[in-house]
Amino acid sequence: MKQKNKIMEVYGLWFADLICIVISFVAATYIRFGNFKDMGDQSVHFLVCLCLLLFGTVYNFFIDWNRNFLKRSLWKEAYAVLKYNAIMILVVTFLMVLVKWADVFSRLVLGYFFILNFFLCLAVHMAIKKFLHTYYSSEQNSVKVMVVTQKDLIDTTLNRLEKELDIYYQVVALVCMDENMIGKEIRGIPVVAEKEDLIEVSTQMALDEVFLSLPDISQNKLEHVIRSFSDMGVNCHYNLELPGMDANQSKVDSFGNYTVITYTRFQSSYKRMLIKRWMDIIGGFVGMLIMFVFLPFVAAAIKLNSKGPVFFSQVRIGRNGRRFKIYKFRSMYMDAEERKKELEEQNEMQGLMFKIENDPRITKVGAFLRKTSIDELPQFYNVFKGDMSLVGTRPPTQDEFEKYNQYYRRRISMTPGLTGMWQVSGRSEIEDFDDVVKYDLTYIDNWSLKLDVKILLQTIGVVIFGKGAK
Repeated sequence: MKQKNKIMEVYGLWFADLICIVISFVAATYIRFGNFKDMGDQSVHFLVCLCLLLFGTVYNFFIDWNRNFLKRSLWKEAYAVLKYNAIMILVVTFLMVLVKWADVFSRLVLGYFFILNFFLCLAVHMAIKKFLHTYYSSEQNSVKVMVVTQKDLIDTTLNRLEKELDIYYQVVALVCMDENMIGKEIRGIPVVAEKEDLIEVSTQMALDEVFLSLPDISQNKLEHVIRSFSDMGVNCHYNLELPGMDANQSKVDSFGNYTVITYTRFQSSYKRMLIKRWMDIIGGFVGMLIMFVFLPFVAAAIKLNSKGPVFFSQVRIGRNGRRFKIYKFRSMYMDAEERKKELEEQNEMQGLMFKIENDPRITKVGAFLRKTSIDELPQFYNVFKGDMSLVGTRPPTQDEFEKYNQYYRRRISMTPGLTGMWQVSGRSEIEDFDDVVKYDLTYIDNWSLKLDVKILLQTIGVVIFGKGAK
């Protein structure tokens, strides 16, 4: 997450700065001459603009002047932009004198450019900053953190994290390991657990990462805690290396200016995850277009077959415990949830999932929709929105999630998918929930873009031939 956000900021600001340079240079030229014909040697103007763009690129990546971009106030931002533009003008002017372009290039253009680019760049930076603050503060994009520490270190730890953590981190819970403080709030952050129930409470929380600051508790005693969070798929940051942990699941990192060893089972390039998200956005958009083509016909069939709405929505559990509404074309009668209790003893699945062949709650139209997977077309909206991915794990219901142990919880450490490994492995033949979990964890542990493409191609075959759908 940190690397992905960094790349968004660095490359996004670099691209915005280049656009500002081009706009300001063109505007400055037009203000000076009133047109683009009387500027003299056009090739020199083009080369000067190219030099400005080259300077902007070098300054962004070698000087890294935007490294504290999100934490700069308006006045600090104005000073940084002013300094950037002043150095740019000085360097380019020196270069123009050196290669004797100054004789044929209007100095007024550079003067107008300096003024225009300062205000434009400042305005764009502030707009980007506001957008990123809004983007990072959303439910889906913020990184939810639990802080586990001792009573005498709570204030110190929170002070340091508040000062040093990037804005996309959100401390959502505290745990005090040496005193029962459950129910109290410190700076608006609830104390949710103590030493005895830490893992049990964490299992049911929407949680992405955990930070441990426990110098008075031995590393051996904390090994169980670290392993438990690792089993859940929750990244765990600890400021000292623990003995006995798998080195392949750990990396030296920084967290709020602390030096930590981060233990995580899922290690992948942020660039590949960014490509996966773009695949989801494009696939979700195309899928929604397909859904709108089917919508009039499916809606008419559903309405003629049974009373009730065309769409069905249900709260599901997404990545690391986030709740979201999943959407489908309705394939069951309206009293399906009430009748489920009567049919529970006929459940053909072992474990937490519910499935029976020839389910009496499914309408005639619903049976066709399920057989052809048309009922799942509205989920492309969930994919486009970011609640789901094209390929991932199966999103559990709330009732199912409440019964999860640490092993089961790790299957939601990735964004749930419209399709996945267990769906293309003969989902109607699978009769044990543990087998579903095994497929999901195999997908997580072996994830790659190549695997996603392979599953998508297999899914097309499953949908066309109706394999595994009941």
